Amino acid sequence: MFEHFSDTVVLSRMQFALTSIFHMLWPILTTGMGIYLVIVEGLWLKTRNPDYYYHARFWAKIYLLNFGIGVATGLPMEFQFGTNWAPFSESVGDFFGSILGFEASMAFMLEAGFLGIMLFGWTRVPPVMHYIATIMVALGANLSTVWILVANSWMQTPNGGDFVDGKFIVQDYFQAILNPAALVSVSHMFLATLETSLFVIGGISAWYILSKRHSAFFATSLKIVLAATIAVAPLQIYVGHLSGEQVYENQPSKLAAIEARWETIPAGEPAPWSMMAWPNGKAETNEWEMNVPGGLGYILALKPTLPTPILGLKEWVPSDRPPLLGLIFYSFRIMAGIGVFLAALMALSVLQWLRGKLSDEAISQQRWLLRSWMFAAPLGYIAVETGWTVREVGRQPWIVYGQIRTAEAASNLPPGDVLASLSIFTGVYTLLLISALFFGSRILREGPNLSLPIPGVTVDPDGDSTPAEFVPDQRPVEAQQ
Repeated sequence: MFEHFSDTVVLSRMQFALTSIFHMLWPILTTGMGIYLVIVEGLWLKTRNPDYYYHARFWAKIYLLNFGIGVATGLPMEFQFGTNWAPFSESVGDFFGSILGFEASMAFMLEAGFLGIMLFGWTRVPPVMHYIATIMVALGANLSTVWILVANSWMQTPNGGDFVDGKFIVQDYFQAILNPAALVSVSHMFLATLETSLFVIGGISAWYILSKRHSAFFATSLKIVLAATIAVAPLQIYVGHLSGEQVYENQPSKLAAIEARWETIPAGEPAPWSMMAWPNGKAETNEWEMNVPGGLGYILALKPTLPTPILGLKEWVPSDRPPLLGLIFYSFRIMAGIGVFLAALMALSVLQWLRGKLSDEAISQQRWLLRSWMFAAPLGYIAVETGWTVREVGRQPWIVYGQIRTAEAASNLPPGDVLASLSIFTGVYTLLLISALFFGSRILREGPNLSLPIPGVTVDPDGDSTPAEFVPDQRPVEAQQ
C-alpha cells in the first residue's frame, strides 16, 4: 500500500478523486434546489399565499451555503488539469478546454450574476424581476451540469475528430459535443441532482414535522416534493436503463467490470445478471456469485437475450481491464438499489396521500413514513457518488476511453509535492465540511423566519394584509434580513 505514496500517477488520481468527490456534494443540491425555488416562488406569485414566499426565503439560505462551498471547491478541481494533468490538457485542450470555458462563462457567471438579486433583492426589485433572477440562477446551475457532463461524456465516448500525433483535432465540433454518451449522461445527472434535492428537502421537512415545529408549513414542502418525485423517481430508473444500454454499446470493458463477467456471453444466449459476487482478478474468476437467469438481458434490452455478444473481461489483457472490480461491481448495485428504494418510498407516500394520511392534522402521526424520508435524505448523495465511481473507475485504464491512458496523461511531478498538496486539500476540505455542517445545522435550528415583510403587501394594525403597490426598499441589505 505505502508504495503508492511514491507514485505520482496514483497520488494525482487520489487527489482528483478527493477533490471531485467532495466538490460534487454541493452542486448536487444547488442544481436541484434551484428548480425547487423556481417552483415555490412561482406558486407565490400565482397564489400570493405567504407560505410559498417564506419557503423561498428559507430554502434559499441552504442554497447559498451550498453555492459558496461549491465555488470554493470547484475551482481547485479544474486547476488540476493544468497542474497534475498537463499532458492530457495539451492533448485535448482545443476541445476540452473550450467546454470548461463555456461552463465558467455561460453557466457559472449566469448563476453568480443573478444570485445577489435572488438573495437580497426581494424588497429592492419588482417581484417579476426577482422571479426572473431566480430562474436565471437555476438555469445557470443546471447549464453548469450540462457542460461538465458534455466534457466528461466526451472522455467516455470520444467523437467529432481524430487524434493526430497524440493531439485531438476537432473535425465536427457539434458531433464532439453530442457524442454518443452525452444526452443520456446529461439526463441521468440532471435527474440525479433533482431527485437528491427533492429527498433532502423532503427529509428536512419530515424532521421538522416529527419535531412538531412548523408542522403545517413543512407539510406543504413535503407535498410539493412528493408531487415532483412522482415524475422524477420512475423517470430516473428509466434513464438509468438507457445509460446501461449506452455502456453496453460503447464501453464493453466497463460493462464487463460492472457485471464481474469473465467469460463472453454469445449473441442469442440468455444473459444472467450477477446480483452478488466476489471477483478475484488474479484467478480471473468469481469466488462465488448469485445469478438471476436472463436478468442482464432484461436490464439492457427488456428481454432475456441480446443481439450482440456481451464481452467478458478475458477478452482484454490484464493491463487493459478496469481495476478494483469489487468497487465497481458493488458501487453500481448500491446506486441502483438506492434508486429503487427512493421510487418505492415515493409510491408508498403517494398511497398514504391518497388515503388522506398526509393532511395537516394527520401527517404528524405517520411517524414511520416521516422517518423513512429522513433516512432517505442522504441516500441520493451516496447514489451519485457511487454512480460516478462506476463511471470513472470503470473507464480505466483510459482517461480518454480507448485513446489516452491515464498513466500517460499525468504531469511529471515529484511525488512528495503531490502528496503535500493532497494532504493540504484533505485538511482544508475537512474544515469546510465541519463549517458546512455547523452553519447548516444553525439554519435548521433557527427555522423559517415567518415575520419577514412580504413585497407588495401591507399589514394594518389589526393584522390583516392587503395588496399594495411595490416600492423598493432603500435600507441597507443587513436591515432587511
